[in-house]
Amino acid sequence: MELPADFDAPHFWEDSDYAAEAYTEPWPSDELIGRVEADLGYRLPAFYVALLRTRNGGVPRNTCFPTTEATSWADDHIAITAICGIGYEKRISLCGDQGSQFMLDEWEYPAIGVVVADCPSAGHDLVMLDYRACGPQGEPAVVHVDQEDDYRITPLAPTFEAFARGLLPESAFEE
Repeated sequence: MELPADFDAPHFWEDSDYAAEAYTEPWPSDELIGRVEADLGYRLPAFYVALLRTRNGGVPRNTCFPTTEATSWADDHIAITAICGIGYEKRISLCGDQGSQFMLDEWEYPAIGVVVADCPSAGHDLVMLDYRACGPQGEPAVVHVDQEDDYRITPLAPTFEAFARGLLPESAFEE
């Protein structure tokens, strides 16, 4: 899949040395994607893969997503720090040392899917692909999981594409 023509991938990502060093993996080959999917036990959404073929993990320019209910972060939105890359090298990449499986095993997040974004709370909340309704080969919803509130799951978007398109700048929530 290629990204839709109306999605501005070059302007989606923040350019910084920090983001590149901390989050960006090398370009993901088909073989690497297959290996990561096999290790995770889930097919990654086509839009997620296409987006990460423009930059394999990093910090988006817009880091906030509106919510209809309060979370431990805010009354009306969540914030993310970065989107996880497809790979094994960076700490929070999907299969990194502190990636998806680590968060399930060590932090006891629910085994509902794949961790795709970390939040500013340093592990106390995160964003996951939720495969409960679609199964491991389906198109997952995107949810916020709040460890500080007994792992409460807050629905965010029906697809990863809707999540990426719905990210807003922090200034959208300033009073």
